[in-house]
Amino acid sequence: MLPAGPIVHPGRPPPRGYDRPHPFASVQRAAAEPRRSATSPMKSAPEHVPLIRTTRGGFAECVHVGSIAVVDTQGQLVAGVGDAHGLNFTRSALKPLQALAFVADGGMAHFGFDSQMLALMCASHGGEAVHVRVVQRMLERIGARESDLRCGCHAPSYYTHSSTCPPPGARFSQLHHNCSGKHAGFLAYCRMHRQPMERYLELDSPLQQRVRANVERFAGSRELPMGIDGCSAPNYAMPLSSLAHAFCRLAVGETPELAALGYAMRRHPDLVSGTHRSDLMLMTAGAGDWVSKVGADGVQAIGVRSRGIGIAIRIADGNRRALHVATLAVLQQLGLAGDPAGTPLAPLDEGVIRSYRGVAVGTVEPTFSLPRLA
Repeated sequence: MLPAGPIVHPGRPPPRGYDRPHPFASVQRAAAEPRRSATSPMKSAPEHVPLIRTTRGGFAECVHVGSIAVVDTQGQLVAGVGDAHGLNFTRSALKPLQALAFVADGGMAHFGFDSQMLALMCASHGGEAVHVRVVQRMLERIGARESDLRCGCHAPSYYTHSSTCPPPGARFSQLHHNCSGKHAGFLAYCRMHRQPMERYLELDSPLQQRVRANVERFAGSRELPMGIDGCSAPNYAMPLSSLAHAFCRLAVGETPELAALGYAMRRHPDLVSGTHRSDLMLMTAGAGDWVSKVGADGVQAIGVRSRGIGIAIRIADGNRRALHVATLAVLQQLGLAGDPAGTPLAPLDEGVIRSYRGVAVGTVEPTFSLPRLA
């Protein structure tokens, strides 16, 4: 059973303080527009193409558009569909880069953090008991409290992904938020550098300036659109190919800090995601070779160490089923996966639409083709 916290009842508004406005709310409207320079204007939206279609009664019903980028260790595109270089918000796929500064500055040794804690810094966890316990340990190590977090509160996503309801009377706190590990890592960075913890989400804080610099370095550009993520942290759009390259570099462990991040994620996929979650399925299937991170609204990034490639997928309308089918099709077409039956990837095989009685009533089909890589 999930641990009960003192804070929020499902279906009720969060208590005072957890719905506090973002500390830099005045920039949100401007941040919604892409940043442009006078000399190099940016495209406002990628030129996506149809990737997935659904049928019902043999007739096409829905079409989900998007793009796919597959790159090598040099960042060169080796396969792609749609706008492989178009800008897309990274959402939670950005988390390893948001944790990078803490690791690079020796934060792990400074606080005695272990790989479980590092995995939680990269996680979109399900709010299960194990996730909450690790975040609590992180806060204890740095001398912080749950109330220092600024991620807000929601019922654990475990219930959504397991199609169950919270038990009667269950109460939840910010510890159950899927991004609480990332925010605990932000607080740890501030504590280590003696920076005000209450300002850790502000765009001009040293922490967020450092995060942006790292993202710009991996994206190869200083002209990155900025927006505020669901957890109130700044988030950035980058070329889809750059996101793929970042996960390739993460998978191969290009630097000691990237190697540490990749190891933690592969070692603890259950902490990075949780029960019934796609990243757990993918990294379990990869058996230590794949590093994977999903992002809200149709983002999936995967790095494959043995092949030296990175994969980034975007479904433009954010449809989760379409993202699962596209992800499985990419892995199959690249020769990384076969028939998913009986494997950890089986739940991603959502190619048949069924009624609530279990009757097959339609299909979900990929409409793209990628080359099989040697």
